Amino acid sequence: MSLLRRVTGLSLRNRVRSSFIREELGADPLLLRVERSQMRWLGHLVRMSPGRLPGHVPLVGDPGEDPGHTAWERLGIPQEQLDKVAGEREVWASLLRLLPPRPDPR
Repeated sequence: MSLLRRVTGLSLRNRVRSSFIREELGADPLLLRVERSQMRWLGHLVRMSPGRLPGHVPLVGDPGEDPGHTAWERLGIPQEQLDKVAGEREVWASLLRLLPPRPDPR
């Protein structure tokens, strides 16, 4: 955010919201950036060799989360095919660039 503030010539003293600065510069929403990062890590986990400890983590969302809102389902990937799709590094990276923002909960 500090880089984006410097690009716009604003500081924290100007009291301009970060979301406004990101919107004005056309930067991705913060939640979308976090989800893409998490999905990149998920791809690493899927491609890991079977004996590695991080590969034993179950792929479930938050208990209160709507199951239709998992990022790979928003990409149109059923959980059964996740291993196959994430195993192709280039395909996975291109899909992450297409990840749509999470639907507005309002």
